[in-house]
Amino acid sequence: MKRFAAITLALLVAAAAVTWRSHEASGQASTGWVTLFDGKNLDNWTQVGDANWKLADGVVMADKGNGFLVSKNAYGNFQLRAEFWVDDVANSGIFIRCTDPEKISSKNGYEVNIFDQRPDPTYGTGAIVDVAKVVPMPKAGGKWNVYEITAQGPKFTVTLNGQRTVDGAEDAKHPNGRIALQYGAGVVKFRKVEIKPL
Repeated sequence: MKRFAAITLALLVAAAAVTWRSHEASGQASTGWVTLFDGKNLDNWTQVGDANWKLADGVVMADKGNGFLVSKNAYGNFQLRAEFWVDDVANSGIFIRCTDPEKISSKNGYEVNIFDQRPDPTYGTGAIVDVAKVVPMPKAGGKWNVYEITAQGPKFTVTLNGQRTVDGAEDAKHPNGRIALQYGAGVVKFRKVEIKPL
């Protein structure tokens, strides 16, 4: 009987430790993250251009026009996570540190590209246009994807679906600015965007 009680007590202690550690880990994972888009509203964004952005079924999507959703706040050093879906012919991207929120371009910010059919694939999906090439270019069309983008001073890293596509590229032209979600062609959907200032 004593042995049974000792085993039971040991199992309870082990279960409590596992529960405490998993709770602690999940709390750490969310510490410092700010949700910019959760599928419910566009309160943190301003629309620029004529893309037909609309909310439906927990996503924001566009399939006509040309334009951006631009964050209301500017960011310097940060980690950004975004979940997106595009079709095979989509032209999209996530622009970071945009210095002119009315005229978004890769000349006044950094474009982390989503463009599987880009004529020059070295700056296609997974690349930072004119800053960091990607070879070989991964494909994002027809599935849900996760971008993880880190901007720390002049250094940038980009991960697409767990694959590092940009590793420590450097450029110091734009130290701070807005985030912009692009619609250029095809079908583009975003369902979650969150940022962690560093």
